[in-house]
Amino acid sequence: MTSPANGARGADLSVSFAGIRLKNPVIAASGTFGYGIEFEDVVHLDKLGGIVVKGLSKEPMAGNPPPRLYETAAGMLNAIGLQNIGARAFIEEKLPALRQRKNVVVIANVFGYTREDYERTIEILDEGEGIAAYELNVSCPNTAHGGIQFGSDPRLLDEVVATARHYTNRPLIVKLSPNVTSIAQMAYVAQEAGADAVSLVNTFVAMAIDTETRKPRISNITAGLSGPAIKPIAVRMVYDAAHAVKIPVIGMGGISTATDVIEFMLAGASAVQIGTASYWDPCATEKIVDELQSYCQEHQIAKLAELTGGLVLEG
Repeated sequence: MTSPANGARGADLSVSFAGIRLKNPVIAASGTFGYGIEFEDVVHLDKLGGIVVKGLSKEPMAGNPPPRLYETAAGMLNAIGLQNIGARAFIEEKLPALRQRKNVVVIANVFGYTREDYERTIEILDEGEGIAAYELNVSCPNTAHGGIQFGSDPRLLDEVVATARHYTNRPLIVKLSPNVTSIAQMAYVAQEAGADAVSLVNTFVAMAIDTETRKPRISNITAGLSGPAIKPIAVRMVYDAAHAVKIPVIGMGGISTATDVIEFMLAGASAVQIGTASYWDPCATEKIVDELQSYCQEHQIAKLAELTGGLVLEG
């Protein structure tokens, strides 16, 4: 499947998607790594493949009231409510500091509640230099269509991706919701509407109840489930999506080790995002990069990118 590495060191961990080259496939996921710059005291940012900053909207948002985090078996629930400083503040206050860190690939996550929200947010961000791509969060309710999520309705997904494509020339990654009947169909719709890549999966809708008080554990009642508990489902969805589209797939969902990364790549992912693992270990992303180098050394893998889609079904 791959050629033996020359010697015991120096495996090529670099990957590419949508015209973007990353030094390795490990990307810090949106919503778990702040705006990137906040982690520079604990993580060598330039060691990571890339960073997806906290979701950005056209105006600042305060998010949901607490409690909005709750630990579950092998995972966590979160309903932060997409709290953020707004697109304008990001390009004025955060992006300049990120640009000073050389060799750091910055991806801006974008969300909205109408197509116009996405339009305006992208227009603002397009004024800033140093953004490698946009990741569209389509797991938001479309307030103009009765609260149906963009990412759960093929027609709405097509409209919002086409709108974003019209307003920017930067690479466009569409972050898909797993709360759909067919992830393959939604990935295909995103591709046909102009996406350069898809990332999946976002969190699963879930909830927890305090049996003593009989009240929800999260003030929002429902929340997004992430962490190792969802990994097998996420791997299956990445596999399904990768076989439905020709554009690259970025995998995420419960990744906490180098072996997890390899599993997603074999299923068809060109790169991966690490999210919840950063909550229990802020250095998780950097450690996984080191583990990947060791994995390649031990398994005599010269070029990590060759593993993408390498699942063996026979023999």
